[in-house]
Amino acid sequence: MMLSGLIKQGSVLGFDGDSRDEIDIRLQDGLIAEIGCQLDGDVIFDATDCIVTPALLDLHTHIYWGATALSVRPEPVSIQSCVGSFVDAGSAGAANILGFAEFIQKPSKLNVFAFLNVSFPGIFGFSPNVMVGEAEDMRLLNKADCLAAAREHSHFIVGLKVRAGKLAAGENGEKVLDLALEWSAELGLPIMCHVDFSPPDIEHTLNLLRPGDIITHCCRPDPNSIVKDGAMIDAAVQAKQRGVVFDIGHGMGGFSFDVCETAIRNNLEPDVISSDIHCISVHGPAHDLLTTINKLIALGMPTEKALKAATFNPANVIRRPALGRIRVGDIANISILKTSSDPVDLKDATGAILQTRCSLQPAGLIARGAFIFNSNNQVIL
Repeated sequence: MMLSGLIKQGSVLGFDGDSRDEIDIRLQDGLIAEIGCQLDGDVIFDATDCIVTPALLDLHTHIYWGATALSVRPEPVSIQSCVGSFVDAGSAGAANILGFAEFIQKPSKLNVFAFLNVSFPGIFGFSPNVMVGEAEDMRLLNKADCLAAAREHSHFIVGLKVRAGKLAAGENGEKVLDLALEWSAELGLPIMCHVDFSPPDIEHTLNLLRPGDIITHCCRPDPNSIVKDGAMIDAAVQAKQRGVVFDIGHGMGGFSFDVCETAIRNNLEPDVISSDIHCISVHGPAHDLLTTINKLIALGMPTEKALKAATFNPANVIRRPALGRIRVGDIANISILKTSSDPVDLKDATGAILQTRCSLQPAGLIARGAFIFNSNNQVIL
């Protein structure tokens, strides 16, 4: 049901919209109709002492549940983490993107997008017991099918995903990265590039990426880290300067407290915070996007900047700016977060533990103009 009524007395972070403390937002038929002080009307959510932001947007997820072994259901994750928009990061390729469209994207009450895998079957061999890279066999890289699929589903395809590392591509990493760059240029879309072990090495990868392309797992530990001997590598500094998007992509192995802290200390903090949730990482250490945001805040990233990296920034990366703001006239996509002072142990991909006494927790979520869950912990989805 499209919402009408007031979100009352929240601390609103509208980013390129309106940002004020103790402000009201009036919704009318699912749209943001008015933002102001002491508005009159029925209250649908009392946001006193809460932060009100654009709905959290997770740029790196795997949600092709039931069709790929690595994927998880987006709905439970949405409720536990206040995520209103999911971007699947290459679970599907040209062979099975139609199924993603019909069974995941179309019926969802959330905002759902995808990076199309450059490999024809997508990520087909990923589970706790099976790990077969989708780009180890170059016969699975077909330009005509990839471009045709991206164009047919252009309403939700936001780029191409390439897993250019030894675990996903064997010895073909450099070749598949070159193909992804070529094909995405023809489509006018960015690539999201996964990195794991060499080949290719991180310097080679970063040197090829263009403004708007995304390096995911940007704060991964060695090997192939952006930090060597305690300092940022030159290729990372240069890539950041020319507009390559640095995305956390936490996952099972893609995030190190030490690497991230070094990046923040050198003014190279990530542009985007994402979870890389899949069938393994959803149980830890990543868990979800909100947990990952809390890790960045615990490392010293200001709360507002961390929330911007999970709303405004990724919305602009996928060219859907309305999803990253709170502005009159837009469809309501809003996360409401509360602050907890209970101690929480946070773990990175190396097993390191960081304790925080202040964390953000979900309080309410509106997506596409309707409640997903509300302040009474009532799940509407």
